Amino acid sequence: MTEFWEENFIDKQEMWGFEPSKSAILTKDFFLKNSVKNILIPGIGYGRNAQIFKENEIDITGIEISKTAIDLAHKNYGTDMTIHHGSVTEMPFDSKKYDGVFCYALIHLLDKNDRSKLISDCYNQLNKNGYMVFTAITKNAPNFGKGKPIEKDRYEFHKGAKIFYYDQESLKAEFNGFGLFEFNEVNENQPMYLIKCKKE
Repeated sequence: MTEFWEENFIDKQEMWGFEPSKSAILTKDFFLKNSVKNILIPGIGYGRNAQIFKENEIDITGIEISKTAIDLAHKNYGTDMTIHHGSVTEMPFDSKKYDGVFCYALIHLLDKNDRSKLISDCYNQLNKNGYMVFTAITKNAPNFGKGKPIEKDRYEFHKGAKIFYYDQESLKAEFNGFGLFEFNEVNENQPMYLIKCKKE
């Protein structure tokens, strides 16, 4: 995954622009409604989805594998965000507990063991009554079933780009043990699930 990311995305730098995703806007509203004061963003990238939280006085800590993306985030959005340099598979990077976690379009890039570890690691870094929100690509995506099959519902359609496509069954199987209470479909550049969990 690291090699694919570096070769295909970082060279294009701010390829998704500076507007936040629909999911980030919806999650910002949800976090504000539930008095979330600080959040962890695994896979923060160059920060386009972080800014909307920052603008609403939510303290942000990020994790990002690409040093180039971290430099861009600091250049575009200021140096007051803590961003740990490393892979989400190496979490945790600190012992801090957070009111919220927002993980956008990342979990489906991982294999089964790493998906399970990421969900567990994020949950473990939540305060009691904290929330975590993930987005994950669904089987309604146009590329589902295309490319080289890796495992059930996971395909490599470009070299290094291995995508797991969720349905309701797999979503519940992976998130039910971690306070899953709601999921909805949201159309980004691909059809996604917006998945919400609460730590009781």
